[in-house]
Amino acid sequence: MTLGVLLGLVLSCLFLLSLRRQSSERRKLPPGPTPLPVIGNILQVDLKDISKSLKNLSKVYGPVFTLYLGRKPAVVLYGYEAVKEALIDHGEEFAGRGSIPVFDKINKGIVFSNGRNWKAMRRFSLMALRNFGMGKRSIEDRVQEEARCLVEELRKTNGSPCDPTFILGCAPCNVICSIVFQNRFDYKDKDFLNLMNNLNKNVEILSTPWIQICNNFPAIIDYLPGRHRELLENFTFLKHYFLAKMIEHQESLDINNPWDFIDCFLIKMEQEKNNPKTEFTCENLIFSAGDLFAAGTETTSTTLRYSLLLLLKYPEVTAKVQKEIDHVIGRHRSPSMQDRSHMPYTDAVLHEVQRYIDLLPTSLPHAVTCDIKFRNYLIPKGTTVIASLTSVLHDDKEFPNPERFDPGHFLDENGKFKKSDYFVPFSTGKRICVGEGLARMELFLFLTTILQNFNLKSPVDLKDLDTSPVNNGFVSVPPEFQICFIPI
Repeated sequence: MTLGVLLGLVLSCLFLLSLRRQSSERRKLPPGPTPLPVIGNILQVDLKDISKSLKNLSKVYGPVFTLYLGRKPAVVLYGYEAVKEALIDHGEEFAGRGSIPVFDKINKGIVFSNGRNWKAMRRFSLMALRNFGMGKRSIEDRVQEEARCLVEELRKTNGSPCDPTFILGCAPCNVICSIVFQNRFDYKDKDFLNLMNNLNKNVEILSTPWIQICNNFPAIIDYLPGRHRELLENFTFLKHYFLAKMIEHQESLDINNPWDFIDCFLIKMEQEKNNPKTEFTCENLIFSAGDLFAAGTETTSTTLRYSLLLLLKYPEVTAKVQKEIDHVIGRHRSPSMQDRSHMPYTDAVLHEVQRYIDLLPTSLPHAVTCDIKFRNYLIPKGTTVIASLTSVLHDDKEFPNPERFDPGHFLDENGKFKKSDYFVPFSTGKRICVGEGLARMELFLFLTTILQNFNLKSPVDLKDLDTSPVNNGFVSVPPEFQICFIPI
């Protein structure tokens, strides 16, 4: 027998064993399309618009189905009932974080960790953010101050057409800087510009189909060139940046008077220094600070940018918001969070923006923390779970004509704000976004302050303004556009 024939037999045996194992595994899991060996169902998924693929598959296989992204199965939850039943009714069992290979190599922190580490970092971060005013007056003061700085930067455009991406990124980034580092930066500061550039690049790369391929075929990350290399380099830069900040804080720390998130973490590290199992380490401080920046900067700035594009596209909506601002706030004081409850139309517009843009179509992957019987299927411990937020935010029974931008989705027949359980842009359950309260505060205060001071004008015909995302993978990224801020 020649070597070639022997090799062919070995490969054939491995192929058949793979098929047999996959077939046995699939019998216990929810139904789904038949996967190919090695590549799974990757050819049946549009990596530029995963949500559309999941919608089509749900029509065939129902609200709970299995996809093989590469060799490993992922259980997909599609629709409000399935998402609620898993993430809320069985919250503890679905509270794991699914594997994301490009992050597994470089991050632990709050967002991407599991088990004791995740619980400790999440609990501490929520406590620290509350202590520094999350939902309280002190954080609101910081956001109001940043809103005033943002307005001054926009005035410098002198009503000329501009791309608002950079300026709208600076404002939420500075709010996070004030929480984590205690101080904000000038928008022209070199260190600040470097930090912003890295954060922007990372989101852009993460939204490309290439990163979806890397996550499904992890061997690529180690052995092939590609944009994932740039992503890893950017993360190394950020790690060194936060390490330098930590060292600065160690030298000036006053344990009786903590100024920011890093001070609080360092004090906790000191308190637990004799605990060999402590989660409060230098590494976790760096990762947690990085998570706060990544989650608290790009998602908010992208939402702000998308908000302005929609307000440009629908001037009649903008006019109604400005009328409400004039009536409730006036022109001579800064908007405050107390105003929001008196501004139902503005509140509805902000909710509709987040619903319509569907910023994180599939959120971040979950994983089951134990073997669980779910809807008569057995899902083994560690199985990745993908919750389609699109299927909830664009539910056509809860939101008639969901593809249309319509603030009426959140207003009752009397024009009062109407809550909806289907509003899940920050996900839901145990893994709901830590910074939800801060993000909602920033969106309200930044946008109302902008509309209090400027009229918005498009340099191109409104018919030519496209509001469709240019990428719809990890994040829904809005198209580039120009806008004129005309002082009122």
